[in-house]
Amino acid sequence: MNRSRGQVRAGVLAAVFLAAAFMVSCTPGNGQPPTPAPDVDHHNITVWTTETLPDRIAKLHVVIGDFTAATGVKADLVTVPSHRFNQVLTSSAASGDLPDVMASLSLGQVRTMAAAGHVDFKTNEAIVQSLGEQTWAARALELTRDNGQQLAVPGAAWHQLIYYRKDLFAQAGLRAPRTYADIVAAARKLDSPELAGIVAANKTGQAFTQQSFEHVAVGNGCEMVDAKAGITFDSPQCVAALGFYGDLLKNYSVPGIQDIDTVRSAYFAGKAAMAIWPTNMLDELAGTRTDARPSCPECAKDPLFLARNTGVVASLQGPDGQQPAHFGEVISWTVTADSDAEPARRFVEYFLTDGYADWLAIAPEERVPVRSGSTANPSEYADAWMSTPVAAGRTERFGSVYAKDVLSTLLQGSNDLKHWGIVQGHGDLASAAMAELPIAKAVSDVAAGRAQPQAAATKAAASLRSILKSLK
Repeated sequence: MNRSRGQVRAGVLAAVFLAAAFMVSCTPGNGQPPTPAPDVDHHNITVWTTETLPDRIAKLHVVIGDFTAATGVKADLVTVPSHRFNQVLTSSAASGDLPDVMASLSLGQVRTMAAAGHVDFKTNEAIVQSLGEQTWAARALELTRDNGQQLAVPGAAWHQLIYYRKDLFAQAGLRAPRTYADIVAAARKLDSPELAGIVAANKTGQAFTQQSFEHVAVGNGCEMVDAKAGITFDSPQCVAALGFYGDLLKNYSVPGIQDIDTVRSAYFAGKAAMAIWPTNMLDELAGTRTDARPSCPECAKDPLFLARNTGVVASLQGPDGQQPAHFGEVISWTVTADSDAEPARRFVEYFLTDGYADWLAIAPEERVPVRSGSTANPSEYADAWMSTPVAAGRTERFGSVYAKDVLSTLLQGSNDLKHWGIVQGHGDLASAAMAELPIAKAVSDVAAGRAQPQAAATKAAASLRSILKSLK
């Protein structure tokens, strides 16, 4: 991007966002350490990030600062809150003020960018090929591609998981909960007045409820929409998944409304044998937060008791599913069609090579690497992630707190990741459905006994068809 347009952009965005300029450097794009390039032309680029937490932005500044030595490229970093992303994207595109790079994009945001024609597919593809396509999880690339075009460059993923008490499962002779049958068998055997077999969200109007159900449903072959824009939530696979989820909560869980906080609290108190929650719980499970700390009876003497006795399952399979699957999100970068492509490319490549481990460490519980290593060292970044402290200021590292089977499950989880509507080309519907939440309502109604699974699925499908029609 040329300087004059960058100056105009600064004036347009100043009233809305706080932007800070930082010196950055480059990487040659082969997965190896960058070599100094003193003769490179100086450029200014603008980078948008959906990160907004002050501590994360401060750490991001440090990584950008480390990108200085090889070049004089400057990056104006602009924070764009996710809930304002579409609005700011539309207004900035209309005024010709799009950035060069967008960072920390969700799959839905990537599809929004691509649908509006704001993506430089060729530069994104060049980055992937330069660093080695084989170094990425294949599913992460599939979710960020459409008709052979690389919509974004995937950086990390977070997964919805089933957390389970390995000690209780071992004592009862139970298998890890990898199938619907495994989950029912464990919930039935371990459920008691003192211990819920499983806890999971059922609160209407909460995205976490839909995500928790989607995690269970995709393994049974339940899809929200097909590639022809046909709503399929009233399919037998979805009806069966609704019935399964509802029966679990009615028969083997705690009574009443369960949400993102109560599910975690029950598991942390040692009052649940299984819980559905994303990878974001990993740092809290290790006792890193004062407001969300494990409180099980054994935790008083051993704060890491629960972490050491917890196993995780990412992908599930139901009786109607063809293969294991689970819900999750991929976080990506994209170079925009309006970019100064070469320095933008260097910026993204740096964050996937020399700066990758530091970027992952900003929030390791939410950033499971989808690029395990470089072509020269295939496990380089996975190893670095496992040696990352579980939280800032802590000495405990993921590799010392969690067993190898837990970390291996997390690192391999991206291979089976699904996200309703994305590969079918209906990311806009997925985003709108998450805003209006008809599926969360269906889950709540079935779990509370207010509706049968078929009726709830039919009603939700009708709502989804109405949403889809409004998007055309």
